[in-house]
Amino acid sequence: MIEKLFPHTHHVEETLRRSIVKTVSYRVAILILDFAFIYLFTGQLKVALGFMIVSNIYTTLGYFFHERIWDKIMWGKIIFKKVDE
Repeated sequence: MIEKLFPHTHHVEETLRRSIVKTVSYRVAILILDFAFIYLFTGQLKVALGFMIVSNIYTTLGYFFHERIWDKIMWGKIIFKKVDE
């Protein structure tokens, strides 16, 4: 259904490098948000830094593996094949 709204979009398997870059860029944004909000709520620099470090280690790994698993699932992907001319 939604494919009709975006007729020229497609998704193919991602490279490992792309998954790593996406993971790192996402985690940088989350690091900043985690630190800002924990510091805002507690007013304690050490607590904010500690939470930011610990939570981002396990959530980074979780995000990376989640991305790689979903990339292997074919459901919802549209793969365009080359047509011999």
